[in-house]
Amino acid sequence: MIDEPKVVETETQQAAVIHLTIPREKIQEEMGPGYNELMSTLKAQGITPTGPWFSHHFRMDPKVFDFEIGVPVAAEVKATGRVKPGTLPAAKVARTTYRGGYDGLGPAWGEFETWLAKNGHAAAPDLWEVYSAGPETGNDPDLYRTELNRPLK
Repeated sequence: MIDEPKVVETETQQAAVIHLTIPREKIQEEMGPGYNELMSTLKAQGITPTGPWFSHHFRMDPKVFDFEIGVPVAAEVKATGRVKPGTLPAAKVARTTYRGGYDGLGPAWGEFETWLAKNGHAAAPDLWEVYSAGPETGNDPDLYRTELNRPLK
């Protein structure tokens, strides 16, 4: 379900982000419109994303998602509406790729967390997903690719 995880050092990435704190069950309702808002704001500012979009979750809560959706950019973003300048942090992270539809992300994270524990890694409270290939690549969810990143303590 996931590729063999590895530990890597990331660099700070400048980004355009929207911060959301929503009930878990609202995630599917909020992600698409948030992405569209990000992209239209960047287009209006003449800024092109430098990579795929992501979600950066700040804490794990069974009832609430506290996170940012964003895209990496090379130019400073002017705060407009919910869109603000932000970053993905430099960190030592465990990383893997999940291959499949978004409905399988929960089990993929479970498999990844098991790997972290078996290999003696202590995870920080946050995590992020990078949506390398999704619905924009076609209708076959088996072709979706989501990079899972878990910062380490």
